[in-house]
Amino acid sequence: MALQQTRKDLLNLYKKLLRSCATYPSKNRWGIYEAIRTEFRDNKNVDQCAETDKKISVAVKGLTQLQMYDKNTLSGGNEQNPNWQVQLEQNPMPKPDN
Repeated sequence: MALQQTRKDLLNLYKKLLRSCATYPSKNRWGIYEAIRTEFRDNKNVDQCAETDKKISVAVKGLTQLQMYDKNTLSGGNEQNPNWQVQLEQNPMPKPDN
């Protein structure tokens, strides 16, 4: 049962990432979109382990970063609001261990 719930959570995370990426203001938006799809597709049959947990945490962090640039998030729910706020982290995406 727990494995099934984890798969549902990962599918939900995957969908949120793709939706957020589709509205991300970048020329490379579709490159990022394809990279997300490829990464999830390549790891769809990987068992739960420490490396998988680390990849999931990076994906969650990436989602929060993508959502920072969502119109609704920036404007506080009011798209007519001109006062946007973005908070940047010091180390947003740590380099992976090789």
